[in-house]
Amino acid sequence: MLQTTVVPMLKVNNDQIFTDAQLLALIGRGENWALSEIYDRYAKLVFSIALKILSDRASADEIVQGVFTKVWRHARDYRVERGKFSTWLINISRHLCIDELRRRRARPVTQPHEEELLSGLASDDNPWPDTQDAFERARVREALQQIPTEQRIVIDLAFWGGMSQQEIALHCHSPLGTVKTRLRLGMQRLRLLLQESV
Repeated sequence: MLQTTVVPMLKVNNDQIFTDAQLLALIGRGENWALSEIYDRYAKLVFSIALKILSDRASADEIVQGVFTKVWRHARDYRVERGKFSTWLINISRHLCIDELRRRRARPVTQPHEEELLSGLASDDNPWPDTQDAFERARVREALQQIPTEQRIVIDLAFWGGMSQQEIALHCHSPLGTVKTRLRLGMQRLRLLLQESV
């Protein structure tokens, strides 16, 4: 007669609620699901702060991405004794918004003369490249909001952070294969979303 041994399985309670500090500690150890949890809790707050300061939805979306990228990168720096996580997050949000406002002020606003504008239109087959570029950027940002956080972070680090897949793996404390999979799945989803929005 075959005898089997029953090994008790460790049950994970899906209803367990973690504190912000616990989630930050888990993010610091490379637990990607913890970042998704923090994002779900605070993305609307960060967006509303950014929208109020910048009065621009596209810029507010970029600030949200920047804030949670910073949370991912600096989770280990957070100290409970210095204050609540929400206060830390609000400060990061405000600083990024202020940086954006400074960048806007630093860009010279030039009003081209009528002759320059007309000659530019005459010499170019497509007179609206800047408008099209802005439209495309907005489409990409909107599509990025619809893909899972783990995939979005990898795409952000690769394309806007300029990191290689190996660097992302080290940075995120994830196996290289996981990073490659997230990048591939994220790009596939992004491509589909962009095709649907045409």
